[in-house]
Parts: sequence; C-alpha cells; structure tokens
Amino acid sequence: QKSNVTSYGATIVAITTLEVFAGMWINGFILCVLCIGWIKKRTLNSNEKILLLLGCSRFCFLCFSWAYCSFSISYPNYLYVQLTFQLIVFFQSFSNCCNLWVSACLCVFYCIKIANFRNSFFIYLKVRIDRMVPWLLWASVLSASIIGIIAYDMADKTLSNNRNSIRQGNFSTVSGKMNEFFFQTYFIYGFGVITSFTAVICSALLLLFSLWRHKHKMQKNSMNNLSMDAHIKAMKSILSFLIMYSINFVFLILSLIPSTKEENSVMLLSILYLYAFPVAHSLILIFSNPKLEKTLIRILSCLKCKVCMR
Repeated sequence: QKSNVTSYGATIVAITTLEVFAGMWINGFILCVLCIGWIKKRTLNSNEKILLLLGCSRFCFLCFSWAYCSFSISYPNYLYVQLTFQLIVFFQSFSNCCNLWVSACLCVFYCIKIANFRNSFFIYLKVRIDRMVPWLLWASVLSASIIGIIAYDMADKTLSNNRNSIRQGNFSTVSGKMNEFFFQTYFIYGFGVITSFTAVICSALLLLFSLWRHKHKMQKNSMNNLSMDAHIKAMKSILSFLIMYSINFVFLILSLIPSTKEENSVMLLSILYLYAFPVAHSLILIFSNPKLEKTLIRILSCLKCKVCMR
C-alpha cells in the first residue's frame, strides 16, 4: 500500500523524528559513557546504575514510540498485523513504565542520600540505600514487565476483534478502535504515574525542607558547607523533573480528550512534548553529573576543533 500522508501527518513524523534522533543520541551518550566506565572500573555506584537503566529505558521508549507514530500515520497496513503491533505495544508500555519508575527511584535516591534528618528510619534508609538500589531497579523492571504483558494481551484481543477490517484494508476503522484501546491502556499507566509522581513530590518536599533547615543552621553558625551545594544540585534535578512530569501528565490527559484527537494545535503540542520530555530531562541529568558533563564538553570541544581545522 502506498503512503497516504497529509501535511499534518508529515509534520508530526518529521518533528518527532528529529526529537527521537536527538533523544537517542543523548541517552546513547549516557549509556556509552557509563558502560565504558563500568568496563574500566568493573563496578558502578548506585547513581550510575540508576542512570544506566534510565538511559536504556528511554532509548527503547523513543525507538518504539517513533515506530508506532510513523507506521500508524504512513503505513498502517504494516503496523496492524499479528505480532508486529503487539510487540510494539509491549515494548512501548514496558519502557515507558520503566522510565517513570526509575526516574522516581533516582529522585528518592537523591533525597535519601543528601537530605539530613535525625529520624531513625531515615538514618536506616541512608545507611542501606546502596544495597536497596538494585532491588528497587529489579522491582521497577518486574512491574513494568507485568504492565507490558497486560498491554500485549489487550492489543492481541483488540487486533483479533478487528481482523475482518484489517483483511478488507479498512485501516481508518481499525485506527479508530485502536484509539479506544490506547484509552484503556492509559488507565493501566495510571497506577505507575500516580506512584512515581507521589514519590517525586515527597522527595522534592523532603529535600526542600532539609535544605531550608541546613541553610538556617549554616546562617546561625556563619559557616559554608559542601552539603549546601549538594542540596541545591539535587533540588534542581528533582524540581526540573517534577515540573516536566506535571506538564507531561497534563498533555497526556489532553491526548485522551476526543476533541483534541482531531488535527489541531493541541494534539500536535501534546505529541511533541511527550517526545521532548525524555530528551530534556536527560540533558538536565547530564549537566547535573560532573562525569557526564566533562565528557560531553570534551567531545563538543574536539568536534569544534575539527570543524575549525577544516
């Protein structure tokens, strides 16, 4: 079947392709730097383990989301076939949920590591957090796998019910029913969204309260402390994620409203932001990590020198 793409569809495919390419490059950079360091040192600290899984999940999410977006607009007959659609739905659901929960784990990790509280339970978590990180990551992967399997099963049933329309080549009818399918899957995402969002909000509030107490204490004693800088860096990372996460959630809700599913600016902005979110936050994580920031600056300076030499 030949591609029958409107100018609106072509615009979405072009812009999302640029966003996905940028996101894959940024998250691929994170993965390469961490893997090279892992090979050299033969070990990873807790922060690097979280960033490694986060970069991997975002890389996969961008790949499969772009595949669904491109094929559903350009070549729906290649998308709505057995196994192809189910596998894309499974990996997209898995990587998206994994991305949300691992991001929440990163915020919780920053909060426990940096915040200063005298509560015995909090002190216990601070001592044990490095041992708990692998278990938290495994729990995130397992939970994301369960949601991916549920989404796969729902996609398989939806595709089986629309088998006659697919054989007749009536892909507009199938596409409309697939929108209903994704409306159902968003409710499955609700559990992951609520739990991760709650974890991020609690981490931000606790870290902000710890920063206020620490600053008040330092002003009383007329002293400066490296802990203040650590608090501020962690707050920038968590608050940036909290703000982008909130906007992401708003656009996700907007994309579910039937009136915004037509070819209009609201739907376009929703799609563009949903793809830009993992790109922007990954950039913030790079510049908040000294190792990643130095490596990126070194690569960019080398590229600039080569361009100047030419």
